[in-house]
Amino acid sequence: MKHRDTFSGYHPIVNILYFALVLGFSMVFIHPVCLGISLVCAFSYALCLKGKKALKFGLLFMLPLMIITALLSPLFSHQGATILNYLPSGNPLTLESILYGIAAAVMLVCVINWFSCFNEIMTSDKIVYLFGRIIPGLSLILAMCLRFVPRFKEQLKLISNAQKCLGRDVSSGSLFARIRQGIHILSIMITWALENAIETADSMKCRGYGLLGRTAFSIYRFSHRDLYALIFLLTCGTAIIAGGFYGAFDFRYFPTIKAQTINYPLCIMNYALYFALCVMPLIITGKEARDWKATQSKI
Repeated sequence: MKHRDTFSGYHPIVNILYFALVLGFSMVFIHPVCLGISLVCAFSYALCLKGKKALKFGLLFMLPLMIITALLSPLFSHQGATILNYLPSGNPLTLESILYGIAAAVMLVCVINWFSCFNEIMTSDKIVYLFGRIIPGLSLILAMCLRFVPRFKEQLKLISNAQKCLGRDVSSGSLFARIRQGIHILSIMITWALENAIETADSMKCRGYGLLGRTAFSIYRFSHRDLYALIFLLTCGTAIIAGGFYGAFDFRYFPTIKAQTINYPLCIMNYALYFALCVMPLIITGKEARDWKATQSKI
């Protein structure tokens, strides 16, 4: 069950700018503080959007992925000055490679979580609205790709249930019978996907999609709250980028662990701005929920 999210109701320009900033910073800044902030905020926002589904996904997939990535990195990277032991292959096991593996694992999980939130907020109509006039072909492809996975899952469930009613269940029978039924269902799904793509292309062509001078209806209006959010994002993003160039987020893993020694008040300020940027949707949603409860209590 999806939870109510206020940030998704903001203008698509605000939404895509936010995700562009948090995704870009999560992939660029490997400072432990930045990684911790990004991981906590990304997972919290995923919980806010998807509830128990996000928790289950995090425990069953993200946590094992993080552990496996952190364990595999020292097996392939042997840099670092602090040697803890030697592997059976004779290569050294260093403290720096272990910490770098943990950082890389956290960064990977952060990016995946942010993309899962992006997929929930940036719907196909928002993608078409943002890029339909600039790059109509690419925007249509992006919109189709974003909606393909959930529609494919829903159709797969329908077809599987229909085949089960006909006695062609993939969970029963011999191994070869289950493989044959699985291939049959896959063939039906591929046919459905190709037909759906052709129908979508014909429908968009009949509606004049991509033609010069074509007008488009839009439900999105840029309001004052969108302006304030956009100013906040631009201010935080500019300050964080400036702090990054100044070295506030520099952190070295090889050959020894070392953080950039600069003005600590400047670092703390940049960390606070980075946290404010990442937690922005949660604050907006929490404030809206609090205001709604206050309004209900007055009735």
